[in-house]
Amino acid sequence: MEVKATAKYMRISAQKVRKIVGSIKGKPAEAGINALKFMPQKSAGLVEKILRSAIANADQNAKMDVDSLMIKNIIVDEGPTLKRFRARARGRASRILKRTSHITVIVSEK
Repeated sequence: MEVKATAKYMRISAQKVRKIVGSIKGKPAEAGINALKFMPQKSAGLVEKILRSAIANADQNAKMDVDSLMIKNIIVDEGPTLKRFRARARGRASRILKRTSHITVIVSEK
C-alpha cells in the first residue's frame, strides 16, 4: 500500500529540490531522514518535513509499520512563478522570477 504527502507552493525552485531528491529515492524512510538532516541546503529541510508528514500519514491513517517504510518516489513539479521587478539604471526595470514548486513524497512498505 502507498501513502503520500504533498506540499504545494513551496518558495524554492524545482531545480534546486531535484538535486536533493535523487540521493534519497529508494532508501528506507529512516535512512532518508538521517541523510536529509545533515545536508546544508534549504530544500533538504523542506523535503525532510514532507517525508515526516508522509510517515505520520502511514502510521495514523493506514496503520502501517513505520520501521518497514521505504521512499518509493518523490515528485517535484514546478508551481506558479511570482513575477516581480527591480528598478535599474536610466528608468528601466528588469524582471525577477520567484519560482515555486509542488513536492510529493510517496512511501510504501517493503
